[in-house]
Amino acid sequence: MNIRAFKYLSPFLIYVGALQSFTLHGLNCYIPLIYSWVIIPGLELLIPPRHENLTEAEEIMAKNDRLYDWILYVIVVLMFPALWLFLSSMRETGITSFERAGRIGSMGMLCGTFGINVGHELGHRQKKYEQWLAKFSLMTSLYMHFYIEHNRGHHKRVATPEDPSSARLNEPVFGFWLRSGVFSYLSAWHIAAKETRKKNVPVFSIYNEMIQVHLIQALFLLVIYYSFGWPILGYYLISAIIGMLLLETVNYIEHYGLQRKKLATGSYERALPRHSWNSDHVLGRIMLFELSRHSDHHYLASRKYQVLRHHDEAPQMPTGYPGMMLLSLIPPLWFKVMNRRVSQAAVSSTNAQAKQSV
Repeated sequence: MNIRAFKYLSPFLIYVGALQSFTLHGLNCYIPLIYSWVIIPGLELLIPPRHENLTEAEEIMAKNDRLYDWILYVIVVLMFPALWLFLSSMRETGITSFERAGRIGSMGMLCGTFGINVGHELGHRQKKYEQWLAKFSLMTSLYMHFYIEHNRGHHKRVATPEDPSSARLNEPVFGFWLRSGVFSYLSAWHIAAKETRKKNVPVFSIYNEMIQVHLIQALFLLVIYYSFGWPILGYYLISAIIGMLLLETVNYIEHYGLQRKKLATGSYERALPRHSWNSDHVLGRIMLFELSRHSDHHYLASRKYQVLRHHDEAPQMPTGYPGMMLLSLIPPLWFKVMNRRVSQAAVSSTNAQAKQSV
């Protein structure tokens, strides 16, 4: 067993903090939010990034160590009692609006960092049971269509105008939320319909994966409604929306302003490390299971999180994902910091293409 795997138990601090927010009162209801949006970004401004990669031998060991996988499986399972505890806690008499907001925000953090993020990682796996775990993980955030569009849409069209999940230069994050959310959803329908037609069955049938997704999520919502009623179902929906917005904010910062070159054939060059923003800041990497090593993820989507690599040619963010997400919420400041880096990345990309053509 590789001792390195135990560092990925640290994201459970968010989980434990969320459980406390559902059972305690006052400022305690904001524990995971303070940890994620104050403590982690603050520390990442002080701790330098680490660019080192595993050696070949270390990578083989990590790839074959099942503990890395079991950490993800456990998270999928633990999301359900956490959700039940959240819903039950919202029944509590005497809870203040301040405490209710903290609990909703904490559940939203779990939806985004655990539900969608872990669902994303498992959704790239080849084993059927891992793919189903991915879908159940995404179900807790009502974002199951992400499994369809992300794998079969976003990864093919990333850093092109055809991809709704790639942010354009000078596009504010708030407009991106709407554009990406709506058109990614429509893209998932298009992909599912196309695949259904290939099976020679009606598009509007149970064979359509998007219809399956909606039926499963509708049943999930009905269970919550019959168990807890309308007001608490509404609180859960707000939490799920927070999780969705966290995902879309991550999408925004991951490819902002980067573009793949269109070839004479009409297709685009292969997605390379230079087409995704990378962050090697350690705390953000561990907190999100190496999601911030996004350049390597798009270069080889099948690579497991524990062996994702740093690439020298990948454009680098000035800090980790939590800090960059906060920065994106202030568009003028975001543009000031990132537009210059986009220009530098474009020059580096042009130089790389010139070297390849020589």
